[in-house]
Amino acid sequence: MAGFQLWPRFWRWAFANALFVVGFVLITGRTGLPWMWAYLLVWAAILTYAFFVLDPDLRRERFKPGGPSADPIALAFMRLSALATMVIALLDVGRFHWSDDVPRLWHVVGLALFALGAWLPMLSMSVNRFFSPVIRVQSERGHTVIDRGPYAVIRHPGYAGMSILAVGGALLLGSLVALVPALIVTGMVLRRVFFEDAFLKQNLEGYREYSERVRFRLVPGVW
Repeated sequence: MAGFQLWPRFWRWAFANALFVVGFVLITGRTGLPWMWAYLLVWAAILTYAFFVLDPDLRRERFKPGGPSADPIALAFMRLSALATMVIALLDVGRFHWSDDVPRLWHVVGLALFALGAWLPMLSMSVNRFFSPVIRVQSERGHTVIDRGPYAVIRHPGYAGMSILAVGGALLLGSLVALVPALIVTGMVLRRVFFEDAFLKQNLEGYREYSERVRFRLVPGVW
């Protein structure tokens, strides 16, 4: 029975991966781009976690948040900037070659940053069942402060990953021009950290005390 219930998730996972592959090939117009396939492999790992490992309640919250965001316009702008980063990078390296003549080392650094940027949110979700794309207090789910795992070291490990994800992706694909929207994404993430910190201190019981125990937001020992 459990195996039967896995099939819908498997087909959604397969469709999502196929959509990314087809979309990337259509945008670039090419299949022989090894760094593009490295990018897609990291995304496949993210999708695998999302569809097969993520707690069902958290998966529903991630894809269909149960309430409105306290900062919806900024979230939409951040998502559009992230999409622009990916599309511009793919067009650059596949069709137009505006700025894709970069050393191999930059690709490797980009791969490391991209993988780290993807892994930190996954690690955060593994211990935080309230990890949501929107800023809200999930009262209907018994929202409490999470202070274990990476949250015992920094207050926003998910945002720490997101702050380097777009930049890492642009470098991994090998597009310098895509760093412009990527840095906008990073700036929006940093702004969101300030906004969410203030919101949670005011609205989530115990968060102010938690912020006094765990002083660093994104980088241990630094900030």
